[in-house]
Amino acid sequence: MPTVAKPKLTFADYKPEGRNWITLATGEYYPDILKDACTLYEPVLVLFGQLLRASESSTRLFLLISEQSNGFTRIQLARVFRKYVSPETPVEMLKQKSKAQKICDEFGQGFRPIQEVQAAFSTRPIPDEALCAVLWEYKDRGKKGYDLTERLFAQVRQALPDLPMHGPERAGKDILLGKIFKNYPKPDRPVDFTIRDPATDEVLAVGLARYDSDRGGAQEDDRTGGYRDCASEILAYARKHHLRTKVVFINDGPGLLLGSMWNDYASLEHTGKGRVLVATLRMVPERLTKTWLLS
Repeated sequence: MPTVAKPKLTFADYKPEGRNWITLATGEYYPDILKDACTLYEPVLVLFGQLLRASESSTRLFLLISEQSNGFTRIQLARVFRKYVSPETPVEMLKQKSKAQKICDEFGQGFRPIQEVQAAFSTRPIPDEALCAVLWEYKDRGKKGYDLTERLFAQVRQALPDLPMHGPERAGKDILLGKIFKNYPKPDRPVDFTIRDPATDEVLAVGLARYDSDRGGAQEDDRTGGYRDCASEILAYARKHHLRTKVVFINDGPGLLLGSMWNDYASLEHTGKGRVLVATLRMVPERLTKTWLLS
C-alpha cells in the first residue's frame, strides 16, 4: 500500500491542552425543567394509571402497554412500567412491541405484584415531579451525538468541498459496510459516515462520531476496545484489496478528559500506523486534510 502522509501532530500531542480542544454541549438546569417535564409526561402518567386500574396482573398491564399505537406514548409507558414493576428488564427489550409476550414469559415471574404497584402508584401525585424529571433525562438522549455529527458534516464540507461526505447528519440509519464494500467480512458493521474520492468513487475514509459527556471504567474500555476491533477489521480489508481507505474517529466532550480515555485513543491512533485518525471537532480543520485522505 502507498505511503500515508501523516498529520503533523498526533492526538497524543494535544493532551497537555486537551481541555482547550473539546466542545462542551449546553445543558438544562434543575428545577427549571420541571414545568415542561410535567406538561409533557402528565398525560403518560394519567394513561398509566388507567391501564393499571384495568389490569388484573402486571403481565396484563405490560401487554396493554404494548398495544398502544402511538410510539412515543408506548415507550414512555414502558419506562414507567420498568420503574414501578420490573427494574431488571432491559429498557431496549421493553421498547420492542413485537416481543411483548416473550418478555412476559421470560421476565414475568419477577414482575412486582399488581396490588403492590397499584398501592405504590396511588401514593404519588399526578403529575409526579420526581418521575417526570427522570423521564425528561431520556428525552434528549442522543441529541448531543446528533449535534456533533451535524456540525462535523458542516465542517468537513467547508474544509473539503470537493470530497463528498455521506451518512446520516442527525438521526437516521447507519451506513453498513457490507453495502459499500464487496464481500466485506462483517457486512452489518455500522459506521456513521464515509468520505469518497469523486474521481474514482473510492471510499477514502469511514468514520464514527461520538460525544462523551461522562465515561469511565468498563464503559471506557468497551468504547476504545470496540473502536480497536473496528479499525483492525477495516484496515485488514483495505490491505487485502489494496484500498486507500482509512478510519476516522471523531470524539468530543468532557469524557475525553476522564480516566485513561485520551491515552487510549492516542494508542489507537498510533497502532493504526498513519491510517487511523482520532480528532475532536476543533481538531478537524487542521488534522482531517485532503493530503492525508488521498495518500
